[in-house]
Amino acid sequence: MATTVSASFQKLKEDIEITGLQTSDVSTRQNNVRDVVAGDMDVLGSFLTGSYSRSTLIAPLPEADIDVFVVLDPKYFERNGQASLLDKTRRALLKTYTRTPKVSRNGQAVTITFTDFAVDVVPAFNRSGGGYLIPDSIHNVWIETDPRVHVKAMIDANAIHNGDLVPVVKMIKCWNRNIGYDFVSFYLELLAIKVFANVTISNYSSGMRFFFDKGREAIRYSVKDPAGYGKPVQGFRNCQTAEDAVRRFETAHTDAIVAEQYAKDGYSEKAIDEWRNVFGDYFPAYG
Repeated sequence: MATTVSASFQKLKEDIEITGLQTSDVSTRQNNVRDVVAGDMDVLGSFLTGSYSRSTLIAPLPEADIDVFVVLDPKYFERNGQASLLDKTRRALLKTYTRTPKVSRNGQAVTITFTDFAVDVVPAFNRSGGGYLIPDSIHNVWIETDPRVHVKAMIDANAIHNGDLVPVVKMIKCWNRNIGYDFVSFYLELLAIKVFANVTISNYSSGMRFFFDKGREAIRYSVKDPAGYGKPVQGFRNCQTAEDAVRRFETAHTDAIVAEQYAKDGYSEKAIDEWRNVFGDYFPAYG
């Protein structure tokens, strides 16, 4: 609870951070998973990817996925072997995680659903010319990507904004969670980097309002993958049309405008209530 908008945003920032203990648990778990795969398959290297490695993962941890990238020996590569590679990876994990609630194959990874959080294991191969190839068993294709470039892109952009971009990105992802994950999380990260280019983030409330403002039009379009490979990153997850997507941003922008006006007029409680329309119960109540 807080009595000013700035204090409420600071509390929101703190509440969606992963705790030190959780970070320790993630470190131990992901290292164990990497060792299990390496014990059954010939692994050339492995590393963390996804929002955790980009420092944009948000609490609560049970709703999050930790992504582990495992680069395999090319002997496992088959032109049409996307599904079989994921099955092979799953079998390797099942030899150790026999009592884990669920070890399942999805389109591009094998997900180990532990009781406290999930780990996505992404098998990959080195790509000629740089980057990696990962399987897409749904479309039966190999996707060209380089998650290390994604990490660098966020680190560089955050440094330009003196560390303020990552907290704003986390708040954007919190908003996305509150509205039912209508947008692809990684897309929102890339969109934020693009929207805030050459812009100063003076505070979190104006930063969020600015993002919603510019996002009303930008959400209609895909965003270029910083790795420079493959297709642009698409933004829609649960939104059915561009008009639906724009309405999500319009609603949030309107609430942000009203909230900022209330704050300017000295009505902190009403301003906080408006921000709770954006973030739901994740945003601290007045008091």
